[in-house]
Amino acid sequence: MAELHELTALALRKALLTGEVSPTAVTEHFLRRIAERDPSLGAFVQVTAEAARQRAESLEQGRPGAAQAGLWGMPSADKDLSDRAGVPTGFGSRAFADEYAYTPAVSDALVTQLDQAGIVSLGKTATPEFGLSPFTETQVLGATRNPWDLTRTSGGSSGGAAVAVAAGMLPVAPGSDGGGSIRIPAAACGLVGLKPTRGLLPAGGGVDALGGLTTAGPLARNTADAALLLEAMITRDAAGRAAYPLSLRFPAAAAGTYLSAALGGQTGRLRIGVSTFSPWEDPYEIVASPEALSALHAGVDTLAGLGHELEQAPRELEPSFTAIFRTLWMVGAATIPLDDPAQLARLEPLTQWLLSTGRTLGARHLADTLAALSRFERNTLEWIAPYDVIVLPGLGTVPPPLGWFDPQDGERSFEQQCQFTPYTAVANAAGLPALTVPIEWTAPTETAPLGLPMGIQLLGNPGSEATLLALAGQLEQVLDWTDRHPPLW
Repeated sequence: MAELHELTALALRKALLTGEVSPTAVTEHFLRRIAERDPSLGAFVQVTAEAARQRAESLEQGRPGAAQAGLWGMPSADKDLSDRAGVPTGFGSRAFADEYAYTPAVSDALVTQLDQAGIVSLGKTATPEFGLSPFTETQVLGATRNPWDLTRTSGGSSGGAAVAVAAGMLPVAPGSDGGGSIRIPAAACGLVGLKPTRGLLPAGGGVDALGGLTTAGPLARNTADAALLLEAMITRDAAGRAAYPLSLRFPAAAAGTYLSAALGGQTGRLRIGVSTFSPWEDPYEIVASPEALSALHAGVDTLAGLGHELEQAPRELEPSFTAIFRTLWMVGAATIPLDDPAQLARLEPLTQWLLSTGRTLGARHLADTLAALSRFERNTLEWIAPYDVIVLPGLGTVPPPLGWFDPQDGERSFEQQCQFTPYTAVANAAGLPALTVPIEWTAPTETAPLGLPMGIQLLGNPGSEATLLALAGQLEQVLDWTDRHPPLW
């Protein structure tokens, strides 16, 4: 058998379920990988080795039942915005370090859901402070480095999760996405990253998030592994029916549908719109780099070669979008549960700017913003309705060097973030599913001897995760990015 980290998550699951390898052996293998590689990368904020060993041993006391078979014994980790009982949650912030450390007594719903699916958590993955930015560089722990080029950003806010998967320190990992925070690091690190439709997941589905922006989702090295983790995030009863505490606009697919779609890749001939629309073009100069456009054109050519119908999908700018997203970003920061002046003083300048500005906004302003958000969502649904999928660039540029984003000037940093990631926030604002896949690699350089991955984003209609996964599976069969690994592999 190949080295355990070289196996896909799907193959690793089979080895675990057949008894070819034990949860303890798998856990030890990936703990060694983390110990060897993470000092150069900074993907983990903490490694809970002893708790992981105890968890693996407890799983070995009995073979998995139906409820656990999904990811029984599979190593993963929690993003450091999620609470796991007994493990400190740091939120990527000095405000929760040292004497201000916070250790929850109860796990979040998503953590509990993945535990029930059988995972073994190896620790906490790095995130920017409170997940507020698309780059993972913090004052408390430093930078999470891109494994393809250690001088560049890994993206964010699920930067630690993406790096851990890309470098073979985890088979798969959950992330969260409020403006692209799964898809951005996936694109930067050469992974498949999926933001589900708002409400698909009972835990972290976005229904209870401010403006419905933030959802949980999977990060993986290939399409089938992303589908496997997505399946495990959905709570089902003994009959396989998805159980939701809240009403949705669409029914969940039957158990196994997403994995079957990713493996089978059957879609028929799809009508695909091609776009470089960015809602940030009104206030900022948004220019896709040659590398971003090259990946888009290569993806479009591949889709055409697969027999799909492609056409341009123009869209009018809506000047209100920037005000909408800025307000929700600031109000989200304003809800950070901190009032102690000493803790507030420990926040990074960008977070202080967002929090202080957000706390000055009144109820009328927020109400007007939410109304404008609903209009933007309706307009976006009308835009995508004639198509099965819309394809967009994954990023606006190659991942910038570490330290490129302004650490002091919030306004300047926001502009830079929009220029780096101009195409992702549409899916969050409209509650749509979106999936990022790698397409090609840039030319090698001294710091990136194997090049940098560049990808595209597939944007779908509500509830169309199976279509997106099937289409990504088709691209993967042609482009075969699963054999591409970063230098630290």
